[in-house]
Amino acid sequence: MAVYMLNSELVFPDPQKANPDGLLAVGGDLTPTRLLLAYESGIFPWFSPPDPLLWWSPDPRCVIFTDKVKVSKSMRNVLNRNEFEITYDQDFLGVMSGCRSVERPGQDGTWITSEILEAYSNLHDLGMAHSVEAWYNGELVGGLYGVSIGKMFCGESMFANRSNASKVALIHLCRRLSSWGFELIDCQIYNDHLGSMGAEHISRAEFLKKLDLALEKDSIIGNWGELNTQPKES
Repeated sequence: MAVYMLNSELVFPDPQKANPDGLLAVGGDLTPTRLLLAYESGIFPWFSPPDPLLWWSPDPRCVIFTDKVKVSKSMRNVLNRNEFEITYDQDFLGVMSGCRSVERPGQDGTWITSEILEAYSNLHDLGMAHSVEAWYNGELVGGLYGVSIGKMFCGESMFANRSNASKVALIHLCRRLSSWGFELIDCQIYNDHLGSMGAEHISRAEFLKKLDLALEKDSIIGNWGELNTQPKES
């Protein structure tokens, strides 16, 4: 199948036309308008220099249903100890920098370039990209970030410099999103860490249907840390 070349026109091809590995298009830019259009179309950027800007829509798609996040007995004990303080949108750049610097098995370097940092910081400034921070004794030790459109959260990356920090952040996020009417988190690509938290595959066609339904609902724009809403317990 062909890989589409993007130009200055703000348009993406049908995500169902992606290659078997999920690659759909090459080129374009990372302006807020194009990034949001990509997410609204079920597409996301993922590339590592010196590669060009690549856009993906894999089939199947990895997701976590917010009301099905796995909380093991040991993790429940961690939560009950309140070992971590969890905040929202208090240190977006710190979370992105943590995701950028963490070493990942099988990866040489990081895809979170200075260009990516700037692009998602711009979305954060617009109230569309959000971070969840895990703090231990006042130090940022883990977290995750992503983009929220309608009632869908598109997770981008997570990190932990202390055991269980990113898991606790994800559990808190799932509980909060569930209480807000978010059905699922788009995790894009499956890995064992996500699988241990309840991530599963659904077909791209099913994902796009759920995305369309999510986009019919209002987005929660702004700083999530300033919202007086507590996540429901389970």
